[in-house]
Amino acid sequence: MELTSLTALSPLDGRYAGRMSGLRGLLSEFGLIHRRVQVELAWFMALSDAGLAEFAPLSMDARTWLHERVAAFGPADAQAIKDIERTTNHDVKAVEYWIKQQFAASGFAELKAQGEFVHFACTSEDINNTSHGLMLKAARQQVMLPALDGIIAKLSAMAHELAAVPMLSRTHGQTASPTTVGKELANVVARLQRGRQVIAGVALLAKMNGAVGNYNAHLSAYPDVDWEAFSKRVIEQDLGLSFNPYTIQIEPHDYMAELFDAFARVNTILIDLSRDIWGYISVGYFKQKTKEGEVGSSTMPHKVNPIDFENAEGNFGLANALLTHLSQKLPISRWQRDLTDSTVLRNMGVALGYTLLGYDSLAKGLGKLEAHPANLAADLDAAWEVLAEPVQTVMRRFGLPEPYEQLKAFTRGKVITQQLMQDFIHSLALPQEHKAALLALTPGLYTGKAAELAARI
Repeated sequence: MELTSLTALSPLDGRYAGRMSGLRGLLSEFGLIHRRVQVELAWFMALSDAGLAEFAPLSMDARTWLHERVAAFGPADAQAIKDIERTTNHDVKAVEYWIKQQFAASGFAELKAQGEFVHFACTSEDINNTSHGLMLKAARQQVMLPALDGIIAKLSAMAHELAAVPMLSRTHGQTASPTTVGKELANVVARLQRGRQVIAGVALLAKMNGAVGNYNAHLSAYPDVDWEAFSKRVIEQDLGLSFNPYTIQIEPHDYMAELFDAFARVNTILIDLSRDIWGYISVGYFKQKTKEGEVGSSTMPHKVNPIDFENAEGNFGLANALLTHLSQKLPISRWQRDLTDSTVLRNMGVALGYTLLGYDSLAKGLGKLEAHPANLAADLDAAWEVLAEPVQTVMRRFGLPEPYEQLKAFTRGKVITQQLMQDFIHSLALPQEHKAALLALTPGLYTGKAAELAARI
């Protein structure tokens, strides 16, 4: 059966293919091959400047041609490398052979003559680990962080807009001291800002030090070259990654574990948000904008289901299952290297793809939300018992006997109305100024610094 969006096994390449366009060129097989070519050519050009007797510096025209090969690399080039791989049964060696073919056809005699310096002293993992670092760098900066920033910006705007809209809290699912809608959203913004900082701050490590991390082959050919300094320069200056001086055959992937755990923690915050908003929609604190022609239920015409928040929760859960496996598995490698990381690493795009899908679903849901002030106010007006907290606190200040116990006996398990609460306050031997302040208090006014905190996020 032909592979199409209808026959794809993964919904990322099927139902949701259109929402994955930003990641597809970066974390796919094509993206990996493209980065391998970039790394091989960066190493090759750096070698020409290393002062090796057998490899004179390349001409500017040849360098320009090499840079253009990277910039113009396309699907046809990747397919040509895959065709070579059918013979080699080795993906990195196929890249080396393809580059040599390109050199032979380039018209630059200097490139053709120096073809054996392609992949010089490298193990496949020198190319792969740097390629993975470049893939993650591009995905993080170009796709993932901008999408997360969009959610943070939307939540911040909502926090400001709804900063002073009072809302009944429900700790343990029970009525509790009021807050504001904006403050609850500001809480999430603060968590996300910290999580975003962690994601952005993970250093992407790389190594180019040979088969077991000791520059064995490099020194056998050129014992007088400072290969560690050379490798560091290529990784940091030419590729823009961070140098790891201590590795086995593979870069140990600890930074990947840090990065994937950081994404998973942010996803967990967003699962928490999705579930809370789902609940707020259910009790009528929020309503959702309707879309012409959209159906909420096949049999109940009135329904406007919170599907975007449900989709977000489900996709964040899938993402975290993969991200957690990646972070727990990748740092483990038998002795100096086993191959179990290779097939797992090919799923980086799947893990981040489900994360991106969660971001997208959540952003759509947030764009449909409207606060329902009448429902929020009605809920508060039916919860005068929440004023037991400020009343007993003021009683404590002025030394009235057993304030907590009095309010517990008065309110617990009972329906408290405005009249009952005010009658109780009238009975207290409090200074008139403070009694008046308590009598003027309503559940909707008892929000502390919530509005201020929301407005400054």
